[in-house]
Amino acid sequence: MSAGNPITRAEVSNSVAEKPRALASISHAWRALRHRNFRLFFGGQSISLVGTWMTRIATAWLVYRLTKSALLLGMVSFAGQIPTFLLAPFAGVWVDRLNRRQVLIWTQALSMIQSLLLAALTFTGRINITWILALSVMQGAINAFDMPGRQAFMAQMVGDRADLSNAIAINSSMVNMARLVGPALAGMVIAATNEAWCFLIDGISYIAVIASLLAMRIDAPAMRRKAASALHELQEGWSYVSGFVAIRTILLLFAVVSLMGMPFVVLMPIFAAKVLRGGPHTLGFLMGAMGVGALISALSLAARKSVRGLIRMIPISAVVFGLGLVGFGLSRSFWLSMLTVLIAGMGMMQGMAASNTIIQTLASEEKRGRVMSYYTMAFVGMAPFGSLLAGSMASAIGAPWTVIFNGFAVVLGAGWFFTQLPALRRTVRPIYEQMGILPPKEELAPAEGVQS
Repeated sequence: MSAGNPITRAEVSNSVAEKPRALASISHAWRALRHRNFRLFFGGQSISLVGTWMTRIATAWLVYRLTKSALLLGMVSFAGQIPTFLLAPFAGVWVDRLNRRQVLIWTQALSMIQSLLLAALTFTGRINITWILALSVMQGAINAFDMPGRQAFMAQMVGDRADLSNAIAINSSMVNMARLVGPALAGMVIAATNEAWCFLIDGISYIAVIASLLAMRIDAPAMRRKAASALHELQEGWSYVSGFVAIRTILLLFAVVSLMGMPFVVLMPIFAAKVLRGGPHTLGFLMGAMGVGALISALSLAARKSVRGLIRMIPISAVVFGLGLVGFGLSRSFWLSMLTVLIAGMGMMQGMAASNTIIQTLASEEKRGRVMSYYTMAFVGMAPFGSLLAGSMASAIGAPWTVIFNGFAVVLGAGWFFTQLPALRRTVRPIYEQMGILPPKEELAPAEGVQS
């Protein structure tokens, strides 16, 4: 130890004290995993989602290989997502009426059948654009029930509402780990063999999540026979969502982002093949970079101890996403494209997870399935129109200019949301106070301000 740079006992003590605090912070970031049911879900989904992302990449590459058409890429994506838009509100009613675990077991089993059918048709050489469109429609119909069911079931798996936001952030981390691994693995598998093996791996991977759902012990309340009709409950759900200013405003921005921003993924094969002059491995790297950015955002959200401040993060993340898209559209360099896609992935995931967390926090339990069905409509349901629009625009003005235009549209949507923040905070604050997330206003010192 140098005499010119002495270390005091207090400094040593502070250094030692920092270690438990750091460990506590890490533990806090994964607190939802203390719930057995959520651990099972995490394990099963981690395996299954890798297969899901492999199928997404393999499907896009297969369509482009068969047709060389940006428009047909958009049409396949449209066919896979439009059933979700049409069916999600009705599915939300049934999710609120049925045993949510049983709903998910059925949706996962049907998804497994869909992937195995894709594999069989591709292995035998019978696959064509008609089959791809038909099986995409099938998966879209399944997702209409699976997505609101999965989101609504999250609260039952965790049990403690205080851990719900952490469970959503961990789930987002899991999705993005799969987004990172799945596309890269798909690129290698396609380059070495063909798309059929990706579909087969995906089909087998569903066994893991079905097994995890069957192993759960859920203390679900007895399902009460509903006196009201399904149509009445559908209208009740719409009135609740459209009349709740915070949920309505968040979903409107989310719909704009889904319509204009997220369909850039549909055009990825064109960027990989034509703009960057690569192959399936290039597509895998681009999707992997987006997954890294999204994973960074998801992990940062998992480390948060409260939902306070998340509303402000929604428009900020939309700006980051939009500017990332503009940069990606302008780039002609592989490494610059990787960087801009990573930035876009960060903004996209931050907005998605923050929106999901706030909506789940605000929604009442008896209407959770219906609320999350409208979240599904905004997330997945608007994407088919965006995919069709992106495919048409790319055919007319090229994929790069399409992505640039859409990036600016996302930034404009974020600007509108910023103007709505004061009204949102006034609406959300009493609810946060009632839940103990914020102290009563009269208890705040003048310097503390209000942060929703």
